Amino acid sequence: MKRVLSGMQPSGYLHLGNLVGALTNWVSLQEKYDCYYFVADWHALTTNYPNPSVIKEYTRDLLMNFLAVGLDPEKVTLFIQSRILEHAELHILLSMITPLGWLERVPTYKEKKEEIKELDIGSYGFLGYPVLQSADILIYRASYVPVGIDQVPHLEITREIARRFNFLYKTDVLIEPEPLLTQFPKVTGLDGRKMSKSYDNAIYLNDPPEVVEKKILTMVTDTQRKRRTDPGDPEKSPVYQLHRIFSTEEELEEVARGCRTAGIGCIDCKRILIKNVFKVLEPIWEKRKELSDNPSIMDEIIETGNEKARKAARETMELVRDAMGMY
Repeated sequence: MKRVLSGMQPSGYLHLGNLVGALTNWVSLQEKYDCYYFVADWHALTTNYPNPSVIKEYTRDLLMNFLAVGLDPEKVTLFIQSRILEHAELHILLSMITPLGWLERVPTYKEKKEEIKELDIGSYGFLGYPVLQSADILIYRASYVPVGIDQVPHLEITREIARRFNFLYKTDVLIEPEPLLTQFPKVTGLDGRKMSKSYDNAIYLNDPPEVVEKKILTMVTDTQRKRRTDPGDPEKSPVYQLHRIFSTEEELEEVARGCRTAGIGCIDCKRILIKNVFKVLEPIWEKRKELSDNPSIMDEIIETGNEKARKAARETMELVRDAMGMY
């Protein structure tokens, strides 16, 4: 089986957007590939260095969600980036051969510098983020990295670094990973914008049922529909956008027709969505409770995953050092 590598930053609690956009895909990939999934806690320091203590809490919650959504530790390797020190070693070696211009042209670097104004991110760690990311991928000699079409340029720098290393040291040790193109549906947030932690418009996987219900009941709908008897346009309603993801075709047709004809009220429309969101979240809540009540289960799974990842990383580093003529 070819290897797939992907990771998530513990920069906050996971929400429905993360579930639909990435985790559901991760679960399906575990049936076809040798999957390595990790918590990128070192990466979280690039924008959360003033408050690193929360990263530990987010890391544990992230791992709990990995297991709760259906990732099977018998089929995938789950691990924590910072527990595998070889990531840092390969990062240092790759940083010696990576031209500065490559890093400065990375789209995320420019975007984040414009987007984040409240924090000084003009650090070496932030600029060098793509090199560490490359080390994360290359150290496991992964064949594929699941990405959306807009993320392909971010993976290209990893391919360039691998190519440069292999050229300089006349080797084929580092594998150039291919993008595993995936459709990542945009999940609408409570206010109509993309669901995001930074917008504070998310339904989190660790939200209790009453909180999820309240969040959906207070969602914005078509603002032109001021009274129950007013017809509306479902396309203008964030609630309807969530129906597209979580409701059946029949229910989608029902709420669309009801909205246009005023045959259904906004609360009734939201109740259908709540029912369907609960169907998705209830097994996750159940598994999270099981793991919370028995923390040693998760500890054992992660330690086993860390050890397996460490073994693979050490094997790669032996090949890397040998290619470079280092002892």
